[in-house]
Amino acid sequence: MDTHEWQAQQFESYRSHLRAVAYRMLGSLSEADDAVQEAWLHFSRSDTSEVVNLGGWLTRVVARICLDMLRSRESRREESLDARVSDPSDRHEEGIDPEDEALLADAVGRALLVVLATLNPAERLAFVLHDIFGMPFEEIAPIVDRTPTATRQLASRARRRVQGVEAVPDASRTRQREAVAAFLAASRAGDFEALLSMLDPEVVFRSNYAGASMLVRGAAAVAEQFSGRAREAQAALVNGAVAIVVAPRGHLQLLINLTFKDGRISEINVASDPEQLRQLDMTIFSD
Repeated sequence: MDTHEWQAQQFESYRSHLRAVAYRMLGSLSEADDAVQEAWLHFSRSDTSEVVNLGGWLTRVVARICLDMLRSRESRREESLDARVSDPSDRHEEGIDPEDEALLADAVGRALLVVLATLNPAERLAFVLHDIFGMPFEEIAPIVDRTPTATRQLASRARRRVQGVEAVPDASRTRQREAVAAFLAASRAGDFEALLSMLDPEVVFRSNYAGASMLVRGAAAVAEQFSGRAREAQAALVNGAVAIVVAPRGHLQLLINLTFKDGRISEINVASDPEQLRQLDMTIFSD
C-alpha cells in the first residue's frame, strides 16, 4: 500500500466524525462537506508520520477550517439567522439530499442548532469541541488563539446560552430515548442479535478512556463491546441531546455521545475528561 492509499484509508475511518464536527460548527451539510474535503486536501499534503493521535489532529484541522468559514460568513453578513437555522428540508443545495440533512439535524437537535447559530465563531468552536466532543481546553486554545483559561470562559458563555434556551420537544428525541433504553436493556441482557438490530451496519465506536484509545467499526464488532455490559449505564438528556452516562454509586465516570441514522445508532463517542463531566447540563431519564 502506497502513502496515498494509506492516507485515504485513514481519512475515511474518521470522515463521519469530522463531518459531525463540521456540521455542528457550520449548521449546513454542504458547508460541512466542503470543510471535510478541505481537511482531506490538507491531510494529503502533510507529513503526519510523527502524529500520535491522528483523530485529534484531523479534528483540529477541520475545526480551524470551520472557524475560518464562520468568521468569513460573519464578516460578509450575507445570510440572515433565519436562513441559517431554517428547516433543512426547505433547502435544496446542489448535490445535497434534503432528507439526509433533515435526518442529521434531528440527530443533532434542531433547538441546539438554533442557539449555536447565535454564538460568535470562537464561542461556537469552544462549546462544540469541548462540550460535545470532549476535547480538552489545552488543545482547543491554540485554534482560537487564546489561553486555556480564556477558552474555558468562551465555552462557559456558550453553555449558558445553550442552557438558557428551552429545548424543543420533538418526536425524534422520543424515538431516540426509546432506542437508547432498548439498547441498554439488550446490552445488560447480553442479547447480541438485539444489539445488532439497533446499530447501523457501519457504526463507529470511539473511546479514549484511561489513556487508551480505541476505534471499532461495524455493527458486529461494536455489539461485542457492549454485550453483557451497561449495568451502570443510564439514558440521559445531556446538553440537549439524548446520550448515555455511566455513574456507578452516583459518581459520573463516562459520557457516551450518540449519533443516529435512520433510527439506528451510527456513531458512539465516549468522553471521560473529568472537567467536561463536571460541567454537563444533565437530566437522567426515569425508567
